[in-house]
Amino acid sequence: MNIDHIGFNVSDFKKSREFYIAALAPLGLKIIGEGENWAMMGTNKCDFVFGQEGEVTKGLHLAFVAANHEQVDTFYEAAMKNGAQDNGAPGLCPEYSPTYYAAFVIDPNGHNLEVVCRG
Repeated sequence: MNIDHIGFNVSDFKKSREFYIAALAPLGLKIIGEGENWAMMGTNKCDFVFGQEGEVTKGLHLAFVAANHEQVDTFYEAAMKNGAQDNGAPGLCPEYSPTYYAAFVIDPNGHNLEVVCRG
């Protein structure tokens, strides 16, 4: 199964925009399009859309791919500096696989964000 992009609603667009820009910059993700209360992020195409245009999505889990352990570590540091709550510091997760290196945070909307390097 391939997913082209995902969209979800947030409780505070401005705060979420600032958070995602800072936390996902280490992965090369950036705003690639936006309107008054919504934004698209990706590397060279829209990977996900978030906005303040309806009922707030609850309990979403998003896992982003990192090229290396440094990107995982940098994501975690940036997310924590920008209002995230710790949900699992960077490290190996052998329960998933021997080389699964990931970090988990809860974003300002209560979503579980993960960045993982499988190599």
